[in-house]
Amino acid sequence: MSIKVLVPTALQKFTNNQATLECSGTNIADLFDSLEQTCPGIKARLCDEQGKPRRFLNLYVNSEDIRFLDGTSTSLKDGDEVSIVPAVAGG
Repeated sequence: MSIKVLVPTALQKFTNNQATLECSGTNIADLFDSLEQTCPGIKARLCDEQGKPRRFLNLYVNSEDIRFLDGTSTSLKDGDEVSIVPAVAGG
């Protein structure tokens, strides 16, 4: 199973400066584990101590926000695209 992961510039230091990775996983939680195997240290930047995505990150599966799907239990299938998007705030 191959899932395309789009990595923001701020996290590319963990991916050898690659903006796109091919990983595997049946859901988002599995994908985080797969990313950690390939890119040690990245999971701590993506997840809090409970394994939930950090508040300042938005995750999308095929342009759908996982907060409106099943969170980290959101199912993944071959060919899906997961985007990691840092939240932007300001005033």
